Amino acid sequence: MEIFYKFAENMGLKRFGVSLEDELLEQLDSFVKEDGFANRSQAIRFLIEKNLAEKKWQCNHIVAGTIFILYDQQRSDICARISDIQIAHQSLILSSSQHYINEGVCLHVCTVMGEARMLTALADEMTSIKGIRHGKLLMSRAD
Repeated sequence: MEIFYKFAENMGLKRFGVSLEDELLEQLDSFVKEDGFANRSQAIRFLIEKNLAEKKWQCNHIVAGTIFILYDQQRSDICARISDIQIAHQSLILSSSQHYINEGVCLHVCTVMGEARMLTALADEMTSIKGIRHGKLLMSRAD
């Protein structure tokens, strides 16, 4: 144990205790297993860093990014809803395309540029459409 402590001390790691409800702990353990983390500490570090990075984007920096959306191509209502949202936010959208991954699954790719907080709001609106299988926004500072 002393060896680990010295190693952790050299890396600037600090130990602390966390109290979680049973259900939340089970969800954390599932997250660790499903996402291939070595342990709970690694998963918690990842979640904290992700949260801090996302908060950093709640600003007015000019960024460029891509919104990826996977959905069932048989759901024409999803395609129409995506189109309506894009029309309402034309000033942020550089390009948009659809790719048919396999029979039944469509990948919608929307390239965007604007204030980070506006792109985050746009992505949230698009990825929260009922029936979306997966949605994600990736951004990089452009100013």
